[in-house]
Amino acid sequence: MNVDTQADAVRPTAFLSYARADQPRATKLVEALQVAGLNLWWDAHIEGGAAFAKSIEAALEKCDAVIVVWSAKSVGSDWVLDEAAKGRDLRKLVPVSFDGTEPPLGFRQYQSINLSRWHANADAAEIASVVRAVRAAAAQAPRQPPDLGSSPRRPSASRRGVLIAVGGATLAGAAGLFAWRQGFFGGRQLASGNSVAVLPFKNLSGDESQAYFSDGLSEELRATLVRNPMLQVVAQASSATFRDRNEDAVAIASKLGVAFLLDGSVRRSGDIVRITSDLIDGATGFSRWSQSFDRVMKDIFAVQSEIANTVARALVAEVASADGTELGGEQPLTPSGSTTNIAAYDAYLRGRALYDLSADETSERAALAQFDAAIEVDPDYAAAHAARARSLTVIANQYGEVGQLAEYYDAAIASAKRAIEIAPDLAEAHSTLGFTLFQGRLDARAARDPFERSRELGAGEATVMARYAQFSARIGRERAAAEAIARALLLDPLNPLIHRAAASIEYAAHRYADSIPHARQALTLNPRMSGANAAIGDALLMLGRSQEARAAYAAEPLGDFRLTGAAIVEHRLGNMAAATAAKSELVEDLGDRVLYQQAQILAQWGERDAAIACLEKALRIGDSGLIYSRNDPLLDPLRDNPRFVRLLGSIGFD
Repeated sequence: MNVDTQADAVRPTAFLSYARADQPRATKLVEALQVAGLNLWWDAHIEGGAAFAKSIEAALEKCDAVIVVWSAKSVGSDWVLDEAAKGRDLRKLVPVSFDGTEPPLGFRQYQSINLSRWHANADAAEIASVVRAVRAAAAQAPRQPPDLGSSPRRPSASRRGVLIAVGGATLAGAAGLFAWRQGFFGGRQLASGNSVAVLPFKNLSGDESQAYFSDGLSEELRATLVRNPMLQVVAQASSATFRDRNEDAVAIASKLGVAFLLDGSVRRSGDIVRITSDLIDGATGFSRWSQSFDRVMKDIFAVQSEIANTVARALVAEVASADGTELGGEQPLTPSGSTTNIAAYDAYLRGRALYDLSADETSERAALAQFDAAIEVDPDYAAAHAARARSLTVIANQYGEVGQLAEYYDAAIASAKRAIEIAPDLAEAHSTLGFTLFQGRLDARAARDPFERSRELGAGEATVMARYAQFSARIGRERAAAEAIARALLLDPLNPLIHRAAASIEYAAHRYADSIPHARQALTLNPRMSGANAAIGDALLMLGRSQEARAAYAAEPLGDFRLTGAAIVEHRLGNMAAATAAKSELVEDLGDRVLYQQAQILAQWGERDAAIACLEKALRIGDSGLIYSRNDPLLDPLRDNPRFVRLLGSIGFD
C-alpha cells in the first residue's frame, strides 16, 4: 500500500527534537503535523535536563521516527545532537531545516526537508514530505499500540507529557504564557495519553424530560474523573459541543485535543436504569472498553463509581512519572461533596439542568428552588449548597435590584461556607466563595484565600481556573492570571466564556492587540455572545482605531456595553450630540445600576471629578463593576487622583 494513502488505523508517532529558541516555529510545525495525521512527542517547555533523560530515551526508542529540526540555534544544542544521534542509530531519523543551516558533522549525509519557505499551513508540500518520511520509517517495523487493560504498565512519557499531561500539575509559567499568547490553546490541541472527554450520555428513555438525568450522569462521571490528579478531563462546555455526534470519534477527539472519549447512553424506566459506557480511542475511533449495567436507581452511585474508576485505571496506565514510577490511580474515586440520597440527587440534577440553561430569571429561580429541595432532603449535600451559592450569585448579578444585592450575596456566601464546612476539598465551593466575596462584598483581601485554595484543589476544573485567572488579573497578578487561563483553555477549548475571559485578561494587562483574537474566537464559538463585541471595541479604541471600535460597539447585543462604548467612541470622534444621546439613554434605562459605566464615560470625556463621584456612589451601593477598577484602561485618566487611590484601597487593591 502506498504510504501516502495508508489508512490511519494506526497513526505514526514521531519524536520532535528542536532548540528552545525555535519554539514558536516548532509549535506551528507540531500543529501542522497533527492535522496531517501524525502523533507527536515533543517538549514545549524546556530544552532538556537530566531529570527527564530516562523518559526521553524511552520515547525515542518507542517512536516511529525522530524529526530533528536543524537551525542556527539547534546545531549548537547538546540535547538536540544527542536526540539526533539516537534517531540516526535507530535508523529512523527525519531531518528538517528551518533556515537552511548545514547540519553538524555526522548528519550531513542525510537530506534535510527544507522548511525555510514554509508558511505554517498544514497542507503544504513540505508537510506532506515530512509525513511521507515518517510513515516510511513507521512501515519498517510493526508498531505496538498501548494496552488499556486493567493492569497498569509503564509507558514512556515525553518531556511535555511529564510537565503538563498530569492533571493536577500547573502549567509551567513561561510555557503557559507562550502557548496562550500564540493561540495554541484556542485551536487544535496536542492529545496527551491521559486526556479524556466525557460526551453527554444519550437519553434513550423515550422521554425528553429525562434528558436532565443522562446529562447529569455524564457530568457526575466527569466530576469524579477530575478527582484523579493523573487525568486531564475536558470540561462540560466543550464536550457538550458534540452532543449530536455529527462528526466521527476521531474528529471529535482531535477538536477537543484528547486521546480518549467516554461515550454512553442511559435508559431510565421507573426505578430501573440501564447505563452503557464506551471508552473510545481518539486516534483510531475503536472502542477500548465497553460495558452495560442494569441497576435499580438506588444503585446508581455504585455504577457511577464503577465506570469512573475503570476508566481512570485504564488512563492512568498511560502515564508514568519521569523516573518510571507509576503515579496514583489506585484509590477509589468519588465526586467531592456528593450524596447517597436518590431524591436529593434527582433534585440537584434538575436544578443543574435549569442553571445550565441560563435562559431567564424564571429558570434561574427554578434552579434555586431545586437546589433548595435537594438540601431539604439531604442537609449535608455539599455540592447542592455550592450550587445554591452560585445560583444566588447569578440572580443577584443579573436580576437583583440595588437594595436587594447585599441580601443575595450574604445568602450566597453562607451557602458556599456551608459547602466548604461539609466538604473542605470541594474546589467549586471555594471558588464560589472567593467570587462572591470579591464581586458581592467588593473585598479583594477576603477573596484571596478562598481563590488560592480553589486553585490548589481545582487545577483540573476549567471554570475554577478561569475564575481564579480573572481574579488574579484584577488584582494585578499577571503571570498567575496567564497560567490559570491557559490551563482553563486547555481543559475547555471550545467554551466561548473561557475565550472571552482570556480576552479580558489581556485587555486588563493593556495588551490590547492580543485581546482581540480571543474575543473573536468567543464569537466564532457563539456569535450571539454578549460582551465580546464590546471587548473588541474597547481594545480597538485603546489602539486608536476609533472607526473600527464604533462598528464593534454597534454589534454588541448587551445594551449597557453598547451604549457605554457608543458614548465614548462618538465623543472621541467629535460627535458630541451622539455621545450625549448614548449616555442619556444608558442612564435613563438603567440608572444607578450602571454607575460604573457612567464613570467610565465621564473619565474618557475628561470629567474627572464627576467620574470619581460616580465611583464613590457605586462603592456605597455595592456596584460589582468596581472589581475592574484597579486596571481598567478606561479609568486611566483617574490614576493620579488621591480620591481614586483611596477608593481602590477600600476595595482591597494593594
